[in-house]
Amino acid sequence: MSDTPVDSSKRTWLIASTCAGAVGAGFVATPFVSSFQPSERAKAAGAAVEVDISALQAGEKLTVEWRGKPVWIMKRTPEQIESLKKVEGQLADPASNRTAVPVPEYAKNGHRSIKPEIMVAVGICTHLGCSPGDKFASGPQPSLPDDWQGGFLCACHGSTFDLAGRVFKNKPAPDNLEVPPHMYLSDTKLIIGEDKKA
Repeated sequence: MSDTPVDSSKRTWLIASTCAGAVGAGFVATPFVSSFQPSERAKAAGAAVEVDISALQAGEKLTVEWRGKPVWIMKRTPEQIESLKKVEGQLADPASNRTAVPVPEYAKNGHRSIKPEIMVAVGICTHLGCSPGDKFASGPQPSLPDDWQGGFLCACHGSTFDLAGRVFKNKPAPDNLEVPPHMYLSDTKLIIGEDKKA
């Protein structure tokens, strides 16, 4: 074994260049690793939305955006609530038993909502993602049956939904409209996207 003296200047340069390389790799890796974290815009897009429904009158609907989707909040009249029972035999999934589209347990009832008068549903047709139009008036109308009780019509391919967002039988839409997670903060304030108290 030979005791060869090590050149101290080479050792210093070796240590310095190794440290500089490690620091440089850290600077290069930081933006790459941070790119895997969701952006502020993405976080905001998934955030819950608080809605004041105090001005919503019976028979009216308002639309808010949650996760880039239109969410309908409708205050149904007593007559509209009654009409839900009249159409149950014409619906593809009246009790919301299918699992393809999420329905919280508290919305698995005839009115698909926490409070019978307030409907909360994602306004996107389950066929091809169009947004159905309001057809609240009952009675015969173009593209609707003569015994129409009120609801929504997706004009793209003719799917119809009742005033609880339930799809009628033999229509292109395979499922009822989605009911997003939601809860009441008070009698006049809703939060869409959370249901911790429900």
